[in-house]
Amino acid sequence: MKEAGNRSLMGFDFGTKSIGIATGQEITGSASPLTSLKANEGIPDWAQIEKLLKEWQPDLLIVGLPLNMDGTEQEMTQRARKFGQRLHGRFGFQVEFKDERLTTTDAKARLFEHGGYRALGKSRVDAVSAQLILESWMESHYGAEL
Repeated sequence: MKEAGNRSLMGFDFGTKSIGIATGQEITGSASPLTSLKANEGIPDWAQIEKLLKEWQPDLLIVGLPLNMDGTEQEMTQRARKFGQRLHGRFGFQVEFKDERLTTTDAKARLFEHGGYRALGKSRVDAVSAQLILESWMESHYGAEL
């Protein structure tokens, strides 16, 4: 595994109907939306995830944790943790979690700013939410170094 600060990342915005995915690089401190996969009650097509992991070969996976505004956990928090544990168990990747409060709101604002209402498709919002999770994770780990 590469050393911290030089790793490639893959971020996940977990949802019961859709899971947003983004990629990022610690060395540049940048992240980009990749795609959004359909989920059935939070269960993705694991073959699609495996294909993306093989294609992108990330060094670390970051899963967003949906917390209540006061920082307490909710049912979706537990489901996102379980998803992260399954990623680790199935594929052996190191997984870390990141508080994702307000990322969907921020993603919608970012997309609207660049393309109006037409840019607000659900799959795009989820992928940009995953991008924001990665950016937030890098900022909390490296701050002003980026």
